[in-house]
Amino acid sequence: MEPNRPFIVKEQPGTKYYCACSKSQNRPWCDGSHKGSGLQPYKVEIEVEKNVAICNCALSANMPFCDGAHKSLR
Repeated sequence: MEPNRPFIVKEQPGTKYYCACSKSQNRPWCDGSHKGSGLQPYKVEIEVEKNVAICNCALSANMPFCDGAHKSLR
């Protein structure tokens, strides 16, 4: 996945953990690869089924969600 495009995923209601370290083999979800790094995954409560855009460039001011900041990378 290119860093100038967010991950678009259809999420079901529930608690989600999104990767904050960029090392997960299951991005955008956390797989525990951050252990020992001092970083923690983003914990998000999804209330209703919906599509979400998860930041892939680490520039969003609304992490873990995309705010369009990746457009500055073009």
